[in-house]
Amino acid sequence: MLARARRQLQRLEPSAAAAAVADGALLVDIRPAAQRADEGEIPGALVIERNVLEWRLDPTSEARLPVATGDDLRVIVVCSEGYTSSLAAASLRELGLYRATDIIGGYHAWAGAGLPTVAPARLG
Repeated sequence: MLARARRQLQRLEPSAAAAAVADGALLVDIRPAAQRADEGEIPGALVIERNVLEWRLDPTSEARLPVATGDDLRVIVVCSEGYTSSLAAASLRELGLYRATDIIGGYHAWAGAGLPTVAPARLG
């Protein structure tokens, strides 16, 4: 299932994801609150936990977020290590968000690349 999901994505290394976000892509952190508190966060990422992702980003959903303006929204999903995010990005693509993808290695790779994070001790 994971391999099938990833075949449809143009997954991004952390530095490429950061560049895409600087260029206007929407970075969506799907990790649960406890995991974000333990690991840290990415400044500016929109937090949408995995269990509500589809109906919050589906442009046709009555429960969509204001940012869900159309199928061409460039969404980059991040989870802890890049597994759940691949499945989530593939699900978004099935909804029609054809530019959805994820970060190879997830939050851990982002932080390991020295990209901006908020340390867990400073959360909450």
